[in-house]
Amino acid sequence: MTEEEKKLLSTFETQLRHLMYLHDELKRENAGLRKLLENEKLKNEKVQAQYDELEVNYTNLKTATTISLNGSDVKETKLRLSKLVREVDKCIALLNE
Repeated sequence: MTEEEKKLLSTFETQLRHLMYLHDELKRENAGLRKLLENEKLKNEKVQAQYDELEVNYTNLKTATTISLNGSDVKETKLRLSKLVREVDKCIALLNE
């Protein structure tokens, strides 16, 4: 093996080691990003659950306020009660199946 071939082989080995190092670094970074993504997904699910709960609470409060009829719009109250009656009817129909 000539001196030039040895030099080329050494350069190739150096570049190959560098590429292997970069590959390992990218694998570690990818694993870290995957963990971060999973944590963010969990946070998002928690926030979504809180939002859903607050939305239900708001709807219930709005219904209670509408039903209380302290001088508010009677038409809106009738519509809300009609909607509730339809929901109850749907539940009864599902139970009868």
